[in-house]
Amino acid sequence: MQRWKIGDVTVTRIVELELVSAGTFVLPDATPENLKRLPWLAPHFVQDDGQVRMSIHAFVVESEGRRIVVDTCLGNDKPRPIPDWNMLQGPFLQDLAAAGHARESVDTVLCTHLHVDHVGWNTLLEAGRWVPTFPRARYLFARKEWEYWSNVQDEQFGDVMGDSVRPVVDAGLVDLVEPDHAITSEVRLEPTPGHTPGHVSVRISSRGQEAVITGDLMHHPCQVGRPDWSSHFDVDAQAAQATRRRFLERYAERPTLVFGTHFATPTAGRIVRDGDAYRFVV
Repeated sequence: MQRWKIGDVTVTRIVELELVSAGTFVLPDATPENLKRLPWLAPHFVQDDGQVRMSIHAFVVESEGRRIVVDTCLGNDKPRPIPDWNMLQGPFLQDLAAAGHARESVDTVLCTHLHVDHVGWNTLLEAGRWVPTFPRARYLFARKEWEYWSNVQDEQFGDVMGDSVRPVVDAGLVDLVEPDHAITSEVRLEPTPGHTPGHVSVRISSRGQEAVITGDLMHHPCQVGRPDWSSHFDVDAQAAQATRRRFLERYAERPTLVFGTHFATPTAGRIVRDGDAYRFVV
């Protein structure tokens, strides 16, 4: 478990899976040869053999008495076509409770977007039914994100909407919000479309300190150095590239702590200029 302070705000990382794999699974340009051209990725994010280190994790953001879970990973008991994701039986909820956040204590769940690895623990299996994992929470989805996925038939990763999204909608626990919605005076959303139409990041500002949780505007720190590298899973690759470039320009050389939603340990760092490009410094 990792924990950070940004002014009065506390951010805790709860890991579901840490992964080592070929980078081309997510980013077709992230070949071992191309990654060698970004030597600052080693040792945290790229191994000597050219495989990449990544993570699937949630962040718990504590602000002004609110407990906000940002993205809910894959979830247990869910049939998925990727073997390492299929029918998981992991200790995510136990780890969350051990960090001081029993699921009944969470009052806000924010999904940066509605992909399979960001919505899984929205629900859990109880007596053969998918029920909300966080019964006291309001679940926040960007309105544009919900409108898109609720009208698209995409079962590439199984019935994600049916087992992880619609049950919380049907339970009346979802608030559809604008992409710049303020959750507290210290935590607000920031629109970062491209990977999905309504994708958002999370901006934290407290006592003069700043941080941002990326969501999937970047999957791996190599995209700091090469924002033109697109994901297989970008709905609009050109828009995603433009969003990454704006993000890097906005946060480079600023004392803003950047939390990568799939960045392996140590997960958080800062963006600095590197000639006419950028790199991620931990």
